[in-house]
Amino acid sequence: MKVLHIIPSVAKVRGGPSKAVIEMVKALRSQNVDAEIVTTNDNGKDLLDVPLDILTDRLEEYGNVPIRFFSRFSPNLNAVREFAYSGALTAWLWQHITDYDIIHVHAIFSYASTIAMAIARIKNVPYINRPLGQLCEWSLQQSKLRKQIYLNIIERSNLLHSQSLHFTAEQEREEFHQLGLNIPNFVLPHGVHIPEPIPDAQDKLRQILQIPHQIPIILFMSRIHPKKGLEYLIPALSKFQDSNFAFVIAGNGESDYMNQIQDLLEKHRISDRTHLVGFVNGETKNLYLQGADLFVLTSHSENFGIAVIESLAAGTPVLITNGVAISPMVKEQDLGYVAQLDSEAIASTIQEFFEHPQVAKQKGDRAQQYIAEHYSWAKIAHSLINIYAKYAKYTKL
Repeated sequence: MKVLHIIPSVAKVRGGPSKAVIEMVKALRSQNVDAEIVTTNDNGKDLLDVPLDILTDRLEEYGNVPIRFFSRFSPNLNAVREFAYSGALTAWLWQHITDYDIIHVHAIFSYASTIAMAIARIKNVPYINRPLGQLCEWSLQQSKLRKQIYLNIIERSNLLHSQSLHFTAEQEREEFHQLGLNIPNFVLPHGVHIPEPIPDAQDKLRQILQIPHQIPIILFMSRIHPKKGLEYLIPALSKFQDSNFAFVIAGNGESDYMNQIQDLLEKHRISDRTHLVGFVNGETKNLYLQGADLFVLTSHSENFGIAVIESLAAGTPVLITNGVAISPMVKEQDLGYVAQLDSEAIASTIQEFFEHPQVAKQKGDRAQQYIAEHYSWAKIAHSLINIYAKYAKYTKL
């Protein structure tokens, strides 16, 4: 079976969805599925330094999976640049999309995804779409009029002709049902790699940050974006001026917004205990996840929350908000804390963590075992293969 994954960008600045598609393809290929990725060289305001128009599987940064990059139109106008138009990608899809048995499209409201679904419809190639939370209520409220027009004129027909929609959490599917679109769908989460334990991770992280051993570390690790709710988390943390803790922000964002966050840290008088460490990856990322005492993600909306799962896999309890789609699972399995997106509610939960650190550790220990049993990439890939077989042009694997 030949499977083509299409996504507007695999750049790190685009966050978890970009990483997920690479891991998904890698897991599928480990089970003898001929899976590839087509994308653009989008890198936010910049462009990736990658080979264009050819298939390569020798880029370690992108998992050494087969991937084709095509040039993205890059005007200074942000709205046009974000749309990620690519004429070269369009021409290639028109010529080659019928070479594949099924197309797995990631995202909507973006040129690469939209044109892929349109061409697949014309060429009668079956496709499924993973909307990346863009059909959730919070996302649809951003640039609301533009998205309503786009959805009604263009994307609705693309979605209605898809074989199925791929949601990564039940909460994401429930929000989609509010739109009243009768489209087959399934829920299949992302997988996660269980990291090798790092001996004395907490001591090593405190040495790097130069903080005393007994001070708890609260870790925020995500793309720095207004969606992530730092405007609620920072005021919540400011209520603990008399408590000893360190706050780590690991991630990158647009420079203007990063400046806003730094101003907010100053305003709430916690900049002196905050460590802005930028984007972390690989062994360094694992060290932060394993060395922290509490992982926090106070988002308005997350269709899954890859960093949350990674934290749980590392055995670190999480504090997330109801907008994170896996919050029902975290609450039901008692793997961490779930709070309303409100500074007072977040502060109250942090207080509970401070007062009962042993309970938090028990949640983390429970989380590590649960994630290993239910979220391995091998298990997710096996389920995805069965879904492909149901919809593909040829079902022989």
